[in-house]
Amino acid sequence: MTVKEFFKKIFFIEILHGLALTFRHLFTPPITKQYPKEKREPAPGFRGLHALVRDKETGKAKCVGCGLCAAMCPSKCIYIYTSEDEDHKKIVDRYEIDVLRCVFCAFCVEACPYGAISLSDHFAYSDYSRDAFYMKKEKLLSNWDKYMAGEKGENYFKKFWKPKREDFKTG
Repeated sequence: MTVKEFFKKIFFIEILHGLALTFRHLFTPPITKQYPKEKREPAPGFRGLHALVRDKETGKAKCVGCGLCAAMCPSKCIYIYTSEDEDHKKIVDRYEIDVLRCVFCAFCVEACPYGAISLSDHFAYSDYSRDAFYMKKEKLLSNWDKYMAGEKGENYFKKFWKPKREDFKTG
């Protein structure tokens, strides 16, 4: 044992260094935000609560029921049920997302050629039952109306999602 090690053991040098650090930071203001009172804005492109995009002209969902979002989903949390009308066009009867299974990877947003699904920047949602996190078509459309309607939704697709449907036009 050297003299230096001996003095460290006798005078508790490491403990004194730790106490000095504690006292130095004891009188500085805290940097922690008190969540319910102080909320911060999420970063641009944040992947939060799901929303089905509503078409501006018709007011209906943009989803055509192609199923690409469900096929690309790694957690298989998207369920789409379609039928055909008299003109042999697909009609989306039910569009459902189990949010508790979702990993928020946004592959569904990338896969959709129509820009029919988005991940909003809303992140503070909780409930006491699992049923509230099984979102159906009506709830997903209302999420669009609440959190992404208007210019906010347009900017979301312009800034963060490429390529777009218009990029694949011929001639």
